Amino acid sequence: MEKQEIFDKLKAALVEDFELDAAKIVPEAKLFEDLELDGIDAVDLIVKLKAFLPHNVDQEVFKKVRTVQDVVDAIYNMLHEKPQA
Repeated sequence: MEKQEIFDKLKAALVEDFELDAAKIVPEAKLFEDLELDGIDAVDLIVKLKAFLPHNVDQEVFKKVRTVQDVVDAIYNMLHEKPQA
C-alpha cells in the first residue's frame, strides 16, 4: 500500500468516524490542535488503524505522531517492516 492510499483511507476514516471536515484533513494538520482530537479519539483512531495492518499496532510509534502525515508515515513504515519473531 502506498502513502497516498493510506492517506485516502485515513482521511475517509476521520471524516466518517470522527465527523471531521474533509477540507481540514491535510498532511500537515495537527491531530490535537487542528483536528481537535482528544485522548479518547486517539485510542479510537489506533483501533481503526489496526484494519490497515497485518500485525499489531506499535503503540510506542503512535506516541510520537503529531500530524496526519506522521500517521501515514507510521502506517507505511509498519506495513513495510518485517514482523519480529
